[in-house]
Amino acid sequence: MTMKKGTLLMVVAMLVLAILVTGCAPNTPAAETKVLVVGLDDTFAPMGFRNEKNEIVGFDVDLALEVAARNGWEIQFQPIDWAMKETELNAGNIDMIWNGYTITEERKEKVNFSDPYLANAQIIVTMAGSDIETLADLAGRAVATQAESSSLDAARAKAGFVESLKDGKLIEYATFNEVFNDLESGRTEAIIVDEVLARYYMNNKGGDAYKVLEENLGPEEFGVGVRKDDTELLDALNAALNEMKEDGTYDEIYGKWFAK
Repeated sequence: MTMKKGTLLMVVAMLVLAILVTGCAPNTPAAETKVLVVGLDDTFAPMGFRNEKNEIVGFDVDLALEVAARNGWEIQFQPIDWAMKETELNAGNIDMIWNGYTITEERKEKVNFSDPYLANAQIIVTMAGSDIETLADLAGRAVATQAESSSLDAARAKAGFVESLKDGKLIEYATFNEVFNDLESGRTEAIIVDEVLARYYMNNKGGDAYKVLEENLGPEEFGVGVRKDDTELLDALNAALNEMKEDGTYDEIYGKWFAK
């Protein structure tokens, strides 16, 4: 009888202690939100660029934010040197390249791409009064584009094209803003540029000042780049993008940036 009473008292004491410990213990922290860093060229309008308030905005920015919301992620946008984009990704400094990033076979060796989400082309732009009408007319002319861009890749892929230009080379700049500035100043006679960016830029600057050649350097598609081993991220990304296309959210975002 005495042992039973002692055992009972011990059980009660342990329960009281457990209640006290539980009551004093801090609240269990909620699961941390996954933070993903998107690397971008913050001069690439309308995909990702800075507005008059110095905020990073754009079509790709809105897509990324919507994908993040659907997956419970937090997105941080990190401007990078576009020439170092794959290096930044594979070094772990960023988690995605999402900024009018053209899908190419060469890039597929370095990153995994999402499903294509936007069509594009590499076009030739001159000033309106130029006598350049065809690709052949560019022979011996000064032509510029962005360094380490798909525009540069497309030009190099066309046999004999770069060699036919002035000094047998393309003039390269870090950003397409500089490329357009070079054309407008008369330092170059033509530029090779992503059509998505060029149409947006020219529309905002006054399209009548420019001319787009009928010939171009070929169609292409944009995708999001992730590290080779980030397969779960890639699957979640593709699922969200496909869902957005099916429920009309993609079209709403597209209309916001490309209505004109």
